[in-house]
Amino acid sequence: MLRRVVALLVGLLVFIDVAPAYAQNHDTIVVAQEGKRRTLFDLLFGDEPEPAPVQQEQAPRRTQQQQQAAPAALPPPKPQVEKAPNATRLAVFGDSLAIDLSKALERFYAEDPNLVIINQGVSNSGFVRADYFDWNAAIEEQIAADSFDLAIVMIGINDRQQIEVNGQSYNSLTPQWTTTYQARLTDFLGKLRAARKPVIWVGLPPMSKSEYSAAISQISNIQRLASFSGGAEFLDIYERFLGEDGKYSSHGPDVNGQNARMRKDDGIHFSSAGADKLAFYLSQTIQTFYRGGGVTMAVADPLLGTEAAAMLRPPYQGLGQIRLLEVAGAVIPISRVPQRASDLVTAASMPAAATPPFTLEQLMSAPIGRVDAFGVGFDPEAEPVENEGGR
Repeated sequence: MLRRVVALLVGLLVFIDVAPAYAQNHDTIVVAQEGKRRTLFDLLFGDEPEPAPVQQEQAPRRTQQQQQAAPAALPPPKPQVEKAPNATRLAVFGDSLAIDLSKALERFYAEDPNLVIINQGVSNSGFVRADYFDWNAAIEEQIAADSFDLAIVMIGINDRQQIEVNGQSYNSLTPQWTTTYQARLTDFLGKLRAARKPVIWVGLPPMSKSEYSAAISQISNIQRLASFSGGAEFLDIYERFLGEDGKYSSHGPDVNGQNARMRKDDGIHFSSAGADKLAFYLSQTIQTFYRGGGVTMAVADPLLGTEAAAMLRPPYQGLGQIRLLEVAGAVIPISRVPQRASDLVTAASMPAAATPPFTLEQLMSAPIGRVDAFGVGFDPEAEPVENEGGR
């Protein structure tokens, strides 16, 4: 009896195992139920309840517009600061370098309501081709119109060419050329000084082409001497735009100390970063005259109206520096020291026949080869010049 029961169970097991395949091959048989395979344990003790199927959440489909990355948002523009009606007017005169500089100054002082930048630059202009643009006539018109309070001058990249005087042409940087060029600069600065307009003259930077750079450097030196003689502040920027090797470099540290392109591809003009760096340097000199409320310092020349006013003066009397000659206008001999300085030197301690003081003309003459001779000077072995005050 036991054998029959076992045989019956085995037969049922075989039938259950082959039923799905048989159902797939015969159309008359109902298609076998798909699902979990049943075992003998399930037949004897019942089916184990199946766990509920886990429903997977499908990510919502993105539209084509959503799949495209959204563009980065631009920073909001800075609010425009309205300039005060009585703001100090800073005018920038010169050539295309002055135009670049004026734009950089506008950015630098954009948030200062008390300073407005006036771009007075004229491309391709200079002091040589007065027939193209006469700067001496132009500055006279601007002074008459009282259109500015403080003048910035940067000019010269177009001046390496022949200059014409009374129908006669002179090649650049010859003695005749230099004399005429310096006279035009002196005339220009003389008009500004007579109008009591502070002036900052910006020197010229190095250029990429060595021959052109050497000529521009000489022109900048002429402007330096004219500035000192004309009572203007001279800002030398030449070394600020040199490379580590002391030569021209198109790149250099910007105002943040990061290496950036300072010059444009022509090797002459400034890039935006270079112009901003120049504006930063210039702002330090502008502080001599402007401190947020207006021009605080006017050009004063104690020698104005005297014969010494037209003389070439040494470079240590610029604004913001010690004016060795202009402060006193003359040198006081030690024998005339006031009594209040008796604790240092007394008039009684000086010999009776004190040496008379030198004249201003003699003080301005330096021996040839000395640093303050400026290429003029005198021969120390020559016979001294006699004058009323002695030698």
